[in-house]
Amino acid sequence: MTPGPIDFYFDYLSPYAYFAWRRIPALAARFQRELKIHPVVFGKLLDHWGQLGPAEIPPKSKWLQSYCLRYAALNEFEFNPPKYHPFNPLAALRLSLQEVCGAQQHLVIQSIFAAGWSQGKDLGDLPTLISILESAGIDAAVIAGKINNADVKQLLIEETENAIALGVFGVPTMILDGQFFWGNDQLEHIELLLESNDPLDLEKLELLGSRPRKIDRKAVRK
Repeated sequence: MTPGPIDFYFDYLSPYAYFAWRRIPALAARFQRELKIHPVVFGKLLDHWGQLGPAEIPPKSKWLQSYCLRYAALNEFEFNPPKYHPFNPLAALRLSLQEVCGAQQHLVIQSIFAAGWSQGKDLGDLPTLISILESAGIDAAVIAGKINNADVKQLLIEETENAIALGVFGVPTMILDGQFFWGNDQLEHIELLLESNDPLDLEKLELLGSRPRKIDRKAVRK
């Protein structure tokens, strides 16, 4: 039986997605798992599930910056976030659809992520994106010419809607053998599952999930 793929859901708005991307292709290749890549619109996930993004909560945004700087230092790479944040990620996400960039998908994603989160490029600016891809040896004009096509726009909408239907609530999310992993700090857990050493007790998980709620936080009053 052929092992199932690793599904990777991401948006360039998330530094955590960049951190996960730096490791997930090699991990998939090591365990001979297909890596299926899904660009999705993070803002639509937040809207659907009624959440705020980390950068929308001032103290969380400050914590995020310190975490990212520590993580990059520990993993020995440059952390220099995009020139503007948040930015409009739609052009970058559409460029990253396999139907748009084909066999160059990994190179497109790697180039955009690194330029944005390690080189401080403006990922919301199409000419900048084209320049990034051209520097990587990609014929960017050809694929950039596709991103305003109605069918390409619809593909990104469908990727996002399909993710929501599966229960994806944030980025990065990795789905493997029916298990959800959210965040760049989940790579070790994914590796345990790939090694058939996952300590997760599925029966206990089911029991915990069935426990009833006693109160809703909105009902709490002083």
